[in-house]
Amino acid sequence: MTEGKKLQGKVVVITGGTEGIGLATAELFVKEGAYVFITGRRQQQLDEAVKAIGGNVSGVQGDVAKLADLDRLYETVAKTQKRIDIVFANAGVGEFVPLGDVTEEHFDKLFNINVRGTLFTVQKALPLLNDGGSIILNGSVASVKGLPPSASTPQVRLPSALSCEPGPRI
Repeated sequence: MTEGKKLQGKVVVITGGTEGIGLATAELFVKEGAYVFITGRRQQQLDEAVKAIGGNVSGVQGDVAKLADLDRLYETVAKTQKRIDIVFANAGVGEFVPLGDVTEEHFDKLFNINVRGTLFTVQKALPLLNDGGSIILNGSVASVKGLPPSASTPQVRLPSALSCEPGPRI
């Protein structure tokens, strides 16, 4: 029975969909009738998540910090579903260290996943995003909670920058 399913027929992409909020969202969206693509860096976790969700889901292994992986994700979506109705940019990491211990490698890892990955997840989805589609950015409260320094602050500010983009789609 499909009556009353809020997302019936919708196509959704969820980055970081192998655990936590991403996995819970994928499960809910499938329950509500959507076809969901989830991503994750580790193939075994991705396979387990796909199995746990059941039907109407595809797992695409990849790292949002790697543009080639995002290209492969959206090529897969284009070949199988042809469009996207909802993008849930959820992939992110939080590794808090004292300011004096932040290394260039630590900063680059966090920034590449939390900011670069979020921006390019959205940008690369745009050609497939239906008019009236939704972009959901899941960020961190780190910038407003007085937590140790992290690279998540730009991720929290990214939605404001994206919402200023001219055009009817954003």
